[in-house]
Amino acid sequence: MKENSLFDFKYNKFKLDNGLDVILYQDKSLPTVSVNIWYRVGSANETKGKTGFAHLFEHMMFQGSQHIPKEGHFYYIQEAGGTLNGSTSHDRTNYYESVPSNYLELVLWLESDRMGFLLPALTQEKLDNQKDVVMNERRQRYENQPYGLTWEILFSNLYSENHPYHWPTIGWMKDIEKFQLEDVKNFFRKYYSPNNASLVIGGNFEIDEAKSLVKKYFDEIISFEDKNINTLIAPEEFINENKFLVHEDNIQLSRIYLAWHTVKLFDGDDPAIDILAEILSGAKNSRLNKSLVFEKQIAQDISAFQYSGNLAGSFIIVSTAKPNVELSKLKEEIFFEIDNLIKNGITDDELIKAKNQFKSSFIYSLQKLDNVVDYLNFYNFHFNEPNYFQHDLNRYESVSKDDIINVAKKYLSKPYVQLNVIPKSEK
Repeated sequence: MKENSLFDFKYNKFKLDNGLDVILYQDKSLPTVSVNIWYRVGSANETKGKTGFAHLFEHMMFQGSQHIPKEGHFYYIQEAGGTLNGSTSHDRTNYYESVPSNYLELVLWLESDRMGFLLPALTQEKLDNQKDVVMNERRQRYENQPYGLTWEILFSNLYSENHPYHWPTIGWMKDIEKFQLEDVKNFFRKYYSPNNASLVIGGNFEIDEAKSLVKKYFDEIISFEDKNINTLIAPEEFINENKFLVHEDNIQLSRIYLAWHTVKLFDGDDPAIDILAEILSGAKNSRLNKSLVFEKQIAQDISAFQYSGNLAGSFIIVSTAKPNVELSKLKEEIFFEIDNLIKNGITDDELIKAKNQFKSSFIYSLQKLDNVVDYLNFYNFHFNEPNYFQHDLNRYESVSKDDIINVAKKYLSKPYVQLNVIPKSEK
């Protein structure tokens, strides 16, 4: 970037004829390379009645492709002394590997084969197998996990039925049960295509050699779509009145969730809302922690955070009650602290400390190569500019005390969703 930058990650970027974005970040001080590929598809690209496809492919992409046996990715990478995984969100899916630098070609072969040759190996048997795996994962992590269903209850009430954030990333169980092979293949054809992906290689490699290897393994993969995937557009969501929900669970301590509509990622108010969350609950002496956990000792824990997605954002406060403490008492104290902040503002020390915490966490995260290459992909996804580090940090540096008061008043005075999770014995 042209501006002077403390975080200037020099990169080499080019695009293949099939539309694949390629970003090379060289750091020869390391003995490893990290490969990170983003597909611009997440659960938001699904439709009502057909949810869970993006997360399903987080599993299917490790089940082998035309030239790689089932679970061969795990075998080859781990035998090389490397690590690998994948993740799915509302807005994107990514796959990543870290290996000793002399195994770069191996990783590119593996990633290119499942991008270009997954469908010939995608069978009904594999789908049925992974469908069972995903359903079991849903049972373990959501339905049978303490507080496990709270996020899907919260988001499905915060967002209307046709909004892309209404359903959980893993999908509804009734939709997972109905996965059809042809539907799964069509989802792959639409989204897992070179022109809907970006590949980042970071670490110890030679630029010319990496370019040659990328072209060798990815150049001939044909994009399924003739043009770029259309950008999702979602209408702004509103709640006209407060929603109060109760969920009974196999838990011992009650927990309260409060959620407000805010703004999407990189909106002008986004950094101020993040700083607000830090001031409310980021440290032990933050306002909510100090009051509810340490002074009044009515809460086991409390956290506040801004969830910012591509299409929408929400501000969420979560607090677990101490034994024999009513959730109404927690709510009363939470709103007291919010109102106090709006009426009386914040101190210079609070603002400086919150900004420093953001900056130190950001810098600390950049000590790992895996995180650097993921950030490069993240910024490229949003701005078509991988080296957006300093600009991102500057958003937080420019936040003022008035900005904090304004966003608290603007968003936390609006109607909200309240979810009380209580032990089944307390019905």
